[in-house]
Amino acid sequence: MLELTQRIEPTEQAEIYDTLTLPYELRIRGRLRATTDNGHDVGLFLDRGPVLRSGDCLQAAGGEVIRIKAADEPVTSAHIDPGMPLARLCYHLGNRHVSLAIGVDDKGKGWVRFPPDHVLEELAVRLGATLEHHQAPFDPEPGAYDKAGQEAHSHGHSHSHKSGHDHSHQHGHSHDHSH
Repeated sequence: MLELTQRIEPTEQAEIYDTLTLPYELRIRGRLRATTDNGHDVGLFLDRGPVLRSGDCLQAAGGEVIRIKAADEPVTSAHIDPGMPLARLCYHLGNRHVSLAIGVDDKGKGWVRFPPDHVLEELAVRLGATLEHHQAPFDPEPGAYDKAGQEAHSHGHSHSHKSGHDHSHQHGHSHDHSH
């Protein structure tokens, strides 16, 4: 079994020993036993925190380099006009603290991708999106505070809403800010 213990910068294709295709739920784990796309047994022994992104490379003690690929998995893509409609959809979905992938298709239409969830889907439709249920890689946006190797620290902030109520969340950062 290859023990993958080091994250490295993506390298040229000629240096890649194998690829490891994983769904998002496994790319968030630092410890994992898996089988590569060519049948090699590997164990991941990585620092916790940073999500493995499609294209990231891991190295074993023997020098073998494994490239990560995001697996196709069930997703919902909410398609909507760019500009304010897309911004509004991203804001309201993001306010539910779910992971989202965001993009624009080749026709200029915006999309927001998330794991299937009937509540989020209903919200997206109410905001004017059309839904597509399909298989695709799910590689969500990293959080604003998501940096490889960043240590967790204490963070508090509050949210103000037009409805007049406030609520606070404790996250892992040492400064305050208001929304």
